[in-house]
This record gives sequence, C-alpha cells and structure tokens, in this order.
Amino acid sequence: MSQTHLWVEQIVDANGITTASATIEIPNQPKTNLWYRVPSQYGSLLTQSGDPFVVAMMLMAMYQRTDLVVHGEVSPSLLQNLTEFQLAWSRWRPEKYKQIEIIADVEREQPKAGTGKAISTFSGGVDSCFTVLQHRKAKCGKLQRNLQAGMMVHGFDIPLAQKDIFDSAAAKSRKLLDSLGVELVPMATNFKEDIKLNWQDSVAIAMGSCMMMLQNGYEQGLIASTFPYQALVLPLGSNPLTDRLLSSNAFQMVHDGASHSRVEKIRELGDWKEALQDLRVCGQGQLLDRNCGRCEKCIRTILGFRVMGIGLPECFERDATDEQIAGIKGLKGAQLADLDEVLKAAKAKNITGSWVTALERCLRRHHYRAAVKNTLRRVKLVRQLKQMIDASNSDVKVVAK
Repeated sequence: MSQTHLWVEQIVDANGITTASATIEIPNQPKTNLWYRVPSQYGSLLTQSGDPFVVAMMLMAMYQRTDLVVHGEVSPSLLQNLTEFQLAWSRWRPEKYKQIEIIADVEREQPKAGTGKAISTFSGGVDSCFTVLQHRKAKCGKLQRNLQAGMMVHGFDIPLAQKDIFDSAAAKSRKLLDSLGVELVPMATNFKEDIKLNWQDSVAIAMGSCMMMLQNGYEQGLIASTFPYQALVLPLGSNPLTDRLLSSNAFQMVHDGASHSRVEKIRELGDWKEALQDLRVCGQGQLLDRNCGRCEKCIRTILGFRVMGIGLPECFERDATDEQIAGIKGLKGAQLADLDEVLKAAKAKNITGSWVTALERCLRRHHYRAAVKNTLRRVKLVRQLKQMIDASNSDVKVVAK
C-alpha cells in the first residue's frame, strides 16, 4: 500500500504566537503544512508529540487508502484506540474509508499533565454552553469533570481570513466563560481549509486534535454533543461511540451532553444571563460573530426558548415570524427531531397559537418529503436485489449447460 508521510516539526514561538506544525506528504499531491497556533501565553501547553497530528490525518489517510507513516513519537494506547476507530468508520462508510496501518518512528506513551484539568470545545452555541454550565454548576453527578477551560478555534465556523469577526465572537465567548470562572483558550488552525475532508465526517477529529494539542496542561477533552442519544443516526462525525476512541493514556476524549436534547439544553440555559445576551448559534449569516435570526438553526433555537417560556433572548435582534417558521428549508435527521420535540413540548403545555400551526405545516412538509425519499430508496434497493437475483440465475443456467 502507498504511504502518506507526516513529519512532526519543532514548536516555534515568534511575534507573540506559538505554532505547532507538521509537514504532510500525500502521494501525487503537493506537500502541506498543517499547523495549530495559540497566543504565546499558552505556548507551554502545546505537546511535541505526534498524537494530535495522527488524530487529524487518520481519516485523510483512510480516504486516500494509504498507510500513515509518522516521523515522530506516537502513543501506543492511541494507536490501539484508533484501530477500533478505523474498524467503525471503514464499515460505516466502506465506499469512502479503508482501514490502514499507522507506522510511527517511535511508539512511546506521553506523560499525563498531572493537573487533573479538563478542557472543552467552545463555540458559544447551545451545546458548548450547556456542557460548560453543567460541569461548572456540578450538575453531572458521577460524570463530573474538572472543567477549567473552553477552547475556541479560528478556522472552523469562522474562516481564517475573517480575523476581526473571530476576535469579536471570541470576546463574547470570553464574557460567557468568565461568568462561570472558566478560561478561554483561543486557537487557530488550517485543518478545515487545507485538509480537504468532508466536514460532517471529520468534525470530531478536528476538534479532538486541537484539544489533544494542549495535553501539556489538560488531561481530558470534552466534545460537546450535537444530538441526543435518542436522535443518533450513524454514521455521524461526532458521536458517543467513536469520539472516545480519540484518546490516549495521557489524554482522554469525552463525548459530553448526549443525555439531553437541544430543547432540554435550552431550558438549562434559561437562568444564565450572559448566555441569553451572547449565545452564538448562527453559521449562515453575513456576520458570523452574531445571530442572523433567519436561518433554520437560529429559528430552531428561538423556538426552543419560546416553548420553554423564556421568550426571545437578547442575543437575537429580531424574532421569527410565522411565515419564516412555516418556510424553514433543509431540515434533516436530528434537526427535524429538534423541531418535533418543540412541537411535542408545545402540545404537552397546551400552547396554541399561529406559530404552532406554522410549525406543524413545516414539519408535515418535511416528514412527507422524507417518507417519499425513503420509499424511493426502498424501490431502488428492491430493483438492485432483483437484478442481482436475475444475474445469479443466469450464471446458474450457464453452469448447468
């Protein structure tokens, strides 16, 4: 099998920025430099281990059908977990990903940071705010983590070219986290822009590699769940089954919050003043440091607050109209499940009104379309099966002659 090579470079500190990077060489492609940058005050947290880069590049190597050769140190415990990770993804999406070998110059376990601290992904949205709130307010019971920091990544939902927008969004996130005594750690990476992978498949390895990069200061990384257990439809880029397999003995990856639906998370945020002021859920507006109030995610969030009796939070400049609710487009899977739950909650509370009727119209349309697609998919499968049977019968007749 051909090989993808990964050279771990020395960490560099210059002009107030500390950079960890690796040179990537994929067969028949130009060399790429994958980098992660933090302000120099966090530079000591960056690891020299190749573990974060292996997490970042594994799916690409599987997609390219090349073994991954790492010129640096990799933890044996991570390699063991990634073997199981590959087994899952190569069977979930066999047409895209093939199981590969990961070959390291040196296999050596990294020492734990010794701090007992956890860090969480943090975008300023419902899911990440819920995770931070639950752990800081000790609402997790036996699942409690010593969460001390939230990591916000420039280059994921806000493009690297939009530095001013990221700085504005980060200021809101810092205000949110400060109110709970949590530190904001900003990071930038070119993973999404230069490592061309399907984002829906690669979101967990992207976030996981960023948090693992900080393992000199933290022992656990929390990936805030998007979908609750009851709405999981695999394969899903971030999920409770394979997120945990992005772990080593030194750094544990945790999928957090799948016990709660989006509406339930919104209910928990209702008493957090700073969240109501600065929550940021939008990824489709012209200005990505605020909520447009018009995209399906904004409307879903607005309706979640509405059905919980909280009203319109300050983070939305305008409310959703009945026409906008009825006209929501592109709902799939768990997005549809979110609004189904909003409608269910409205009926359980005997909430009536034009917005509920508009939501019912929206959901009927989407469920009908989903049913039609499923029917067409079944018809296609039946036809393919019939063709296979016919071909098999033809082969049997030929052999008989």
